[in-house]
Amino acid sequence: MAKPHGPSPLPDMDAMMGLVQAFEGLAAKDPMLTGARLSDVIRLVPGKRAILSGMVGERPAIFRFYIEHAEANARRDWAELQRTRGFMSDGEYQVNAPLLHVPELGLVVVARADGVPLMERIRAAEAAQKANFLNPAAEWLRKYTAPSEDLTEVRLDGWYKRIERGMARQRHGALRRAEAAVLAELKRIAAPHETGQWRVAVSHGDFHPNNLLADGARLTGIDTGGSAKLPIYKDMARFLSHMARRGLIPSGEVRIGVDAQGLDAFARAFALDEVERNIWLPFMLGVEVLIRIEAKALSEKRIRKAAGFYDTLLDGLRDIRP
Repeated sequence: MAKPHGPSPLPDMDAMMGLVQAFEGLAAKDPMLTGARLSDVIRLVPGKRAILSGMVGERPAIFRFYIEHAEANARRDWAELQRTRGFMSDGEYQVNAPLLHVPELGLVVVARADGVPLMERIRAAEAAQKANFLNPAAEWLRKYTAPSEDLTEVRLDGWYKRIERGMARQRHGALRRAEAAVLAELKRIAAPHETGQWRVAVSHGDFHPNNLLADGARLTGIDTGGSAKLPIYKDMARFLSHMARRGLIPSGEVRIGVDAQGLDAFARAFALDEVERNIWLPFMLGVEVLIRIEAKALSEKRIRKAAGFYDTLLDGLRDIRP
């Protein structure tokens, strides 16, 4: 079995191997698992989950074993896959097909989707074509969230607590210096709207371009299962900031630190009103900066790109008149 990507502390490898052995023992006697077999480790997230490739019969599959709160997390993911598969099983915008659920192992198995991660597709495209992928990405997210959208009162305390925890963990001085200024701007632009309302929906939870697989005109969302209702602007901010902090601006136009045409694509797909577009989406971009901690071993090049993103985001926030 191939080694997982990234650092894998020994206790986590032991936990994963224990899950693999338990799976193989169960597969030998459970008819539901006949023909299911594991192959390579794709990723091991310490203390969280192990993701492996394999087969279910003749069908390539992805096996996700949860380590933390294993049974509860697997049930949550399975329920969310069942829900979204009901309206995203065909056409241009899809999610993985759910195949197997083994609660006692904290395991969910999905079909392996065809396609190339969207970020790779954008990077490989001709300069004039890179921005063409922004509208489909926004439309995929809109299809995913539309059935669960609701209007609720704005609640910011939880977000400020998450920001506080994130800032306390920031390891890079070049990024830490901008964070207090970003937080001050978030509080400034949000203050007049704290008694208002915003839209929430069941979120993807980790909506970045590598979690969309492009196969021709079809986009398949992977790693879904967040299942919590969050402000709809959070997934948009995750997508746009993931590219921007890596120096990828598909259209070449920057606004509030991210791709300007990307902002427009989400605004159109979700029919954002003025407050959503000019306050809550920028607010969530700032949240992403302050809670998404860069790895300690990040290269100097990546740090410079992230710092440049912070600076242009801060300039954009300062221009907002709430």
